Amino acid sequence: MSIGFTEVLLILVVILLLFGAKRIPEIAKAIGRAAFEYKKAKETIKKESEELMKTVEDNAEASSKLESSIKQEETEKRENE
Repeated sequence: MSIGFTEVLLILVVILLLFGAKRIPEIAKAIGRAAFEYKKAKETIKKESEELMKTVEDNAEASSKLESSIKQEETEKRENE
């Protein structure tokens, strides 16, 4: 089910009648800005989530190293007693 040429032409005529010829470029410009802002926000969120995941991975690695260090110290302490 696709939209044919006649339907597209009818939609354009209705838009022209509703908004007038002067308002159509303004509307198109606003839609373009909205699309740009959407893409920009999407990229920002993607970068922030990647940074957050990297931080989480770094913290998990540091936590793992700390745990092994503590276990090693406990083992050495038991051996010295």
